Amino acid sequence: MSSKKKSSDNNRIVYQEFGNASNDKALERGVPDLPPNQQNLKIEASRKGRGGKTVTVISGFKTKPETLTKLLKQLKTQCGTGGTVKDNSLEIQGNCRDKVLEILTKLGYKAKISGG
Repeated sequence: MSSKKKSSDNNRIVYQEFGNASNDKALERGVPDLPPNQQNLKIEASRKGRGGKTVTVISGFKTKPETLTKLLKQLKTQCGTGGTVKDNSLEIQGNCRDKVLEILTKLGYKAKISGG
């Protein structure tokens, strides 16, 4: 028989010098939300790590995640493909570099195609 007690509270604080434990707002990183004309975007087609499938990657965003999801939805509908947001960049399925460049410049972004 064991005389050890099991703690039901896994978030037990043993030592705390300053403040309270729920200081999440201080730990969040500030994301600058620049207007479209101040952002320099890079558009490239990539196949690395995707099983040979071509994906158009748009990187260089300095904006909030909510803005990225709205922009992704607009790009997906105009390109007629799927896509996702990964690591503060957008991925659109297929090679849509020229069409994405046209759409982004109409929206006021500074974008250029990189890579071969």
